[in-house]
Amino acid sequence: MKPEETIDFPIRKVWSRISRLYNSEASKYGGTMAIGQILLSIDPQGTPSTKLGPKMGMESRSLVRTLQTMQDEGLIKRVPCTDDKRVVHIHLTAKGKQMRDVSRNTVIQFNEAVQSRFTQKQLESFRLVMSELDRILEHEQLFA
Repeated sequence: MKPEETIDFPIRKVWSRISRLYNSEASKYGGTMAIGQILLSIDPQGTPSTKLGPKMGMESRSLVRTLQTMQDEGLIKRVPCTDDKRVVHIHLTAKGKQMRDVSRNTVIQFNEAVQSRFTQKQLESFRLVMSELDRILEHEQLFA
């Protein structure tokens, strides 16, 4: 089987290109794609740190390092919950909100540029296939 005939090869190839594109754009502002993704995942009222990883599909090890970097750069602040001191909420700083706006605009521009090249039916088919693939990976054991 040729790589081009597999399901995973085109996904990895395209994701690699998207990742490079986002990282290239983020580097203009001193960020990374991962930082942009986290900024976009933090709710305006703050997000419990334990909910952030699952919300983004990111491993906690990588997340902890990135959150520390973001705090060091003044993009976020950690605020202990008043009700339960074990819970820490992640909040955006003013600088983090500015960087979030840049990230949001970058994602919007990318999506508009890509979506304008496909029909609505093509986009719906793409989303359907990706959604079903995600469901299969989440709920089915593929290897014996």
